Amino acid sequence: MTRSLVREHLFKLLFRIEFNSPEDMPEQIRLFFEDSCPDEDLTSTGSDIPDKDRQYIKDKYDRIIELLPEIDRKIDGAAKGWSISRIGKVELAVLRLAVYEMQYDDDIPVGVAIDEAVELSKRFGQESSGAFVNGILAALAG
Repeated sequence: MTRSLVREHLFKLLFRIEFNSPEDMPEQIRLFFEDSCPDEDLTSTGSDIPDKDRQYIKDKYDRIIELLPEIDRKIDGAAKGWSISRIGKVELAVLRLAVYEMQYDDDIPVGVAIDEAVELSKRFGQESSGAFVNGILAALAG
């Protein structure tokens, strides 16, 4: 599985935290993988997540959640005139993932984290999402 696809799955899990309580997230994670990885489904469209990637995604998700208060403080500080509560849910999930990759994941170059975040926000967000995400991440990278 490509890193971009892993990143997309992480984004989708992080997006779910905006709609579910922390207590509900273990079940949401289980459902996410169940929906993405149908057992013995011979008509699969190729969206199956291999076990090793599933574990990698889960481990990375857990690390992001552990650091979420700190990540949100960094986003809040860089988002001039915007509070976390005002940022769109898609953009917030993308920003959380990108900030984690930029500042806590030594395997991901900062430029790659920013580029991938902008692409995710363009794909799943509104028309101006890419520019918004890029501006905040550029301020953090600066």
